[in-house]
Parts: sequence; structure tokens; C-alpha cells
Amino acid sequence: MSSITLAAVGSRLKPINIKPSFPTYWKPKFFKKATQIQNKPRFLCLHGFRTSAEILQKQLRRWPETVLGKLDLVFIDGPFLAQGESGVERFYNPPYYEWFQFSQDYQEAYNFEECLAYIEDYMVRNGPFDGLMGFSQGAILSAAMPGMQLDGVALTKVPKIKCVIIMSGAKFGGPNLGSPKLAANAFSSPLKCPSLHIIGEADLLKEQGIELLKSFVDPLVIHHSKGHTIARLDEKGLKTILSFIETIEKMRRQLT
Repeated sequence: MSSITLAAVGSRLKPINIKPSFPTYWKPKFFKKATQIQNKPRFLCLHGFRTSAEILQKQLRRWPETVLGKLDLVFIDGPFLAQGESGVERFYNPPYYEWFQFSQDYQEAYNFEECLAYIEDYMVRNGPFDGLMGFSQGAILSAAMPGMQLDGVALTKVPKIKCVIIMSGAKFGGPNLGSPKLAANAFSSPLKCPSLHIIGEADLLKEQGIELLKSFVDPLVIHHSKGHTIARLDEKGLKTILSFIETIEKMRRQLT
């Protein structure tokens, strides 16, 4: 992921030069109160950089009820209030949040450990969850979580992550995107965790999303023609995501 590419994404991934003090914002504001719906795969949903749980929920309304009705989606705001402009200000109202921050050259992550602790605390108190669903910065986090959990450096107090849905994601430790210390071994070997990757043909993170596929065993992929956004599902994409949900449902039945 080149710095030019990240800059082109705009304020969605706008870097900062100084390490913010912690906690900038810690008291969680959750968009949806967690509820246990045992007959549906349950996902914790992580929004994009400087957006919010409410915004992600609205973006996902582009998907049909035939998909959304089969999932129990729980939305959570990031732990930090946005420390700069948001790329969605023209479309959605504040407040906006971020999960962690990068240095100017994208090689050092700030507040990453606090971010992981925040997510784990929520999962402990409101779980269990079958998987993670993330968009943009939330997708980068979601993609690394299974490997960090296997490495024993994150999510040690919650059940094993069964699956992930990655929308406009990228890989820590890529060509120009540094890896936080805790994520150093997240992709040391291909992950057997079932994964669904949604990649936009016009997304400036397209190549990074394709590179991420190599880190998962038998990933399912949905391609769409749009950019860095959550796009509507065409007929092929709809069949793919329904097939993925069916796989997760079978896995859950085998574990009960």
C-alpha cells in the first residue's frame, strides 16, 4: 500500500504526526444494544475511519433483507473521537470515531493496544460473537484479529473467532503499511478462519485487498464496480454471501 494510495483515499485514512494522549474517548457509545439471537450468525461490526456505528448501519442498508435478515449484526463505535476531518461529513452527521491512529509514514500505530482491549472488553460483556465484520479501518482490524488471537496477543478472554467479513480491507505489514507490534505475527501463516472479502474495482485499496486474500485459506470474494464504499450486491454477490452465511450456519450447528 503506497503512501500515495493512502493519501488518495482522503481523510478516511488521514494520518496524524503526533501521538494522541489516551484515553481521548473511552466511554463506549453503542448504536445497538447487544442481544443474543442464537439461531443467526452473530457479527460484531467495526466501522470505517472517522465514521461511526450508526453510519455503518446505514451503509449496510444497501444490502437486501434476504441477507441482513439472516445475520445478527451488533454495531460498536470506535474508542476515540475523530481527531480530524471525516471523509463522510457531506453525507452523514457527527460524531465520528476512529479505532487507532497511524504516524505520518503509516509505519507506527498509536493506541493500538488500547483499541484491542476496548473491543475485547465489549465482546466479553456482550458476547458471544461468531465473527467480525469490518469496513476500511474496521476491515484492517477484523482481518488481523484471528491471527492475533491464535498468537495469544489479543481476544484471549473470548471464544475463537469463527469467521470474518472484510469490506475494502488491507493487510498490516504490507509494502507501505506498517504492522503494530501485537499484529507482527497475525499473518505468519494462512488463516483457516472462513472469510468473505468484498473488493471494489475502483477502490484505491483494491490491490491491497487482493493481496490480503493470500493470508486466508479458501477465501470467498465478491467484486463490485464501485470505489471505497459499501456497494449494493448484484446477483452473483448475493449468491456468494448467502453461500458464506450457509457455511457459517453449518459450522455453528456442528459446534452445538
